[in-house]
Amino acid sequence: MPGPLTRELLASLPSVLLHDHLDGGVRAGTMIELADESGYADLPAHDAATVAAWMTRGASRGDLAMYLETFAHTVGVMQTPEALNRVARECAEDLAADGVVYAEVRFAPELHVNAGLPLDAIVEAVIEGFTVGCAGTTIEIGTLITAMRTSDRSLEIAELAVRWADRGVVGFDLAGVEAGFPATAHREACDLVLGDGRLGLTIHAGEGDGLESIRGALACGAQRLGHGVRLAEEIDLGRVGRPMLGPLAREVRDRGIALELCPTSNVHSGVAASIAEHPIGVLADQGFRVTVNTDNRLMSATTLSSELFEVAAAFGWHLDRLEQVATTAAEAAFLPDDEKRRLIDRTIRPRFARAR
Repeated sequence: MPGPLTRELLASLPSVLLHDHLDGGVRAGTMIELADESGYADLPAHDAATVAAWMTRGASRGDLAMYLETFAHTVGVMQTPEALNRVARECAEDLAADGVVYAEVRFAPELHVNAGLPLDAIVEAVIEGFTVGCAGTTIEIGTLITAMRTSDRSLEIAELAVRWADRGVVGFDLAGVEAGFPATAHREACDLVLGDGRLGLTIHAGEGDGLESIRGALACGAQRLGHGVRLAEEIDLGRVGRPMLGPLAREVRDRGIALELCPTSNVHSGVAASIAEHPIGVLADQGFRVTVNTDNRLMSATTLSSELFEVAAAFGWHLDRLEQVATTAAEAAFLPDDEKRRLIDRTIRPRFARAR
């Protein structure tokens, strides 16, 4: 039998990451250097440790809208091809060092146009950075193009994603404030992506707003739910015998729609009081397709191996459950079926078998 689970052990095992924001994982030291190069003068401090601590304090105020405020600084220094390229390259390096073998990293090109960059140049810089960062490592990264649900550019951004399909972009996402900005307002963009047939569709839902947000995402054809954690509001744990699932929760489970759960981020944004009280344990036990993710590594001061360690410790998960989580994420990835099978059969299963 293997010894106790440690962060070091989990970082040595293959993991799959489906929900990670590029502008939420910038190295603090890189932020300072990019600010110096670009003349960005609004950073809260000028040493890496203080900047990192400030970002985490700013994000962990128990409110999603306040959590999102911290992104003004990371986006503020990511307005040139060189900056975007560097942040993407370092993202790949950091994820590879943490044991991630496949990741889908998302970003919103429309947030990086302040210096006049064309949208296609923005995507090109990020994908080139991922390519360079992945070279010589065991990680592969697919890019998710995000449209902001608070703006009116989603169709334009969906067209951008389609243009870059088969050139590094694997999917489309809607993100931003949920309450008052339903996914269904962007149905035309979602229809375009799904109609093209080459890209996957994931939508942030069930984090900053409740069940109606999830219904809207499903109405748009979402194949995965970004977060989806508030499905727990439809699970009655007090029922004698077994928990009772409401109709929406049952639909998500029975259709096998994967949940991109981000426990630490949910604690910081006030969705859950603690990791131990996070619904991920209940959702996994009830047969939902659960994946574990970082969301924003800088803001939440986290890594995927740390997320897996904290969840395993809170809910008594062992290697078998962790292998299942990695396999579920690989199966839910926006990859061709043969690539998913290779990832599972040649990497995930053999390396977990050696760890036992």
